[in-house]
Amino acid sequence: MKKLFTTFSIVITTFWSAQIQKVEPEFWWSGMKDSSLQLLFYGKNISDYNPEFSDGIEVKEVIKVENPNYLFVTLDTRNLPPETLKINFRKNGKTVQKLKYELKQRRNGSAERKGFNSSDVIYLTMSDRFANGNSDNDSTSDTTEKANRKLSGGRHGGDIEGMIQHLDYIKELGATALWNTPLTLDNEKDYSYHGYAAADLYKIDPRFGTNEDFKRLSAELHKRDMKLIMDFVPNHWGLHHWMIQDLPSQDWIHQWKDGEKGFKRSNYRQTTQFDTNASEADRLGNENGWFDTTMPDMNDSNPLVENYLVQNAIWWTEYADLDGIRVDTFPYNNKDAVARWTKRVMNEYPNFNIVGESLMHNTAHISFWQKDSKVADIIGYNSHLPAVMDFPLHDIMATAINESTEQWDQGIVRIYDVLTNDFLYPDINNVLILMGNHDVNRINEIFKGDIKKYQLAMTLIATLRGIPQIYYGDEIGMRGDKSLGDGDIRRDFPGGWKGDTQNAFTENGRTELQKQYFDFTKKLLNWRKTKTAVHNGKTTHYAPENNVYVYFRHNDSESVMVIINNSDKDQQFPLERFRENLDGFTSGKDVISGKTISLKETLSVPAKTSMILDLH
Repeated sequence: MKKLFTTFSIVITTFWSAQIQKVEPEFWWSGMKDSSLQLLFYGKNISDYNPEFSDGIEVKEVIKVENPNYLFVTLDTRNLPPETLKINFRKNGKTVQKLKYELKQRRNGSAERKGFNSSDVIYLTMSDRFANGNSDNDSTSDTTEKANRKLSGGRHGGDIEGMIQHLDYIKELGATALWNTPLTLDNEKDYSYHGYAAADLYKIDPRFGTNEDFKRLSAELHKRDMKLIMDFVPNHWGLHHWMIQDLPSQDWIHQWKDGEKGFKRSNYRQTTQFDTNASEADRLGNENGWFDTTMPDMNDSNPLVENYLVQNAIWWTEYADLDGIRVDTFPYNNKDAVARWTKRVMNEYPNFNIVGESLMHNTAHISFWQKDSKVADIIGYNSHLPAVMDFPLHDIMATAINESTEQWDQGIVRIYDVLTNDFLYPDINNVLILMGNHDVNRINEIFKGDIKKYQLAMTLIATLRGIPQIYYGDEIGMRGDKSLGDGDIRRDFPGGWKGDTQNAFTENGRTELQKQYFDFTKKLLNWRKTKTAVHNGKTTHYAPENNVYVYFRHNDSESVMVIINNSDKDQQFPLERFRENLDGFTSGKDVISGKTISLKETLSVPAKTSMILDLH
């Protein structure tokens, strides 16, 4: 019991047998905009107790649920200073237990924190596969699955310390924000490395480190003027989550009469959330079905579940000083409940940013999920979600670049066509663009290691509207085939483990080909840091001809011309067509080659090559 309670900022004095095993959140802060704080108390028959609080503390509500081991108590913290609250639990007129609960002082400016935005480049790491900075925590006595680097789907030992040790590498590359796959405890028997089946939402998995380590990661990023984005999973928890093992109530999760132990797999039809022709059976099949056998589907329309998830997100934001949240499988939640969740978190932090994963393949479908979407307004819905992911652009990027011969609907025109739908987004600069992530085939696998094709894709990612996100290892040409299993697209970064034969984190440790990948990426991303026209300027593009795509990013102070020659032939073309954007400019400095290019009559671009011209 001592080990359990030393992790909480509470002190428990027991007069009879100990009953209270958990208090969540374990502490809170004074001065929050939402002054209602709902405390969860857990212990054997805890509902038999009556809580009494310090004088001046208003108890707004006490909720007892089906399971007598839970008690939910809502306090009004309005105008309370940072202090330690006293709580007495009484039974039959006698005090059975005494608790002290801490309200902490908030950081200065916490409510006004600024989230990630289109001036950033996000670097995504698969937490278990990036770097092992502390081999002593690879396996722990209090977690089920032990490290086995030989298993593609096993724990390999990547951790928070490994990320901290390589933040300078990420900064050198030019990325300004770090998003890591979930770090909270996942205690499933196998495949626990991915972290998407949480066993405790308030605890960092000890195989990744500690809560303090996560806070230290945030602090180290901020020292480097970089940002931290937490991966948050409201739709499903793990089968071995401590609350799933002892449900507060049967409606805490979605259960199906015809499924084993309440299980029924989701039909994954996210379109049913807005399809006006969808059957109710299909809608519920998406919304209430389990994401997988080990991932019970949370009933976030239950007010207690919703409130628990809201407070958890706010707790981590305050505790770890987060700069943003990425929400997993956003459209699988009850859409009204997840909209309330998003709105409540954003109300607490108006300048924050949250990006929702909506792995859908049509621009109208993606735009539905962005805040103030006119598409969603047709059915009277607003998600309140600031940022969405541009999967339609991702879906066709590799296909387009692999097509060296232009047809009416093939080649680089595919990119152009996707961007013609930009009018559907209410906030085009708050759209996350990507070449790949931990769920899809590696871009360099699709390109079969062709660096010229990677460079074309990287040019697009670095210069198009929105927030670029790159996947760890792509910048050194890492490959991985999803048909061989998720483990293959989540390979260990070379040099992240002691004894690795190669260390690609260092310049001397990279092969010549890896240097070409890295140096190209580094040049583009570091140049991008200073380009406000790329961050939030207007896009003017010209329909591709001969598989060459030309577009401009421009604002009142600067203009950038981007040329993508996706053809397998050198191209020379007249510039007269682009005079509405070139008026007043006589030359441009090519970001990639460093050469000054004349803009008089024609422009020559080699096959499968891009140019980015800072116009003068």
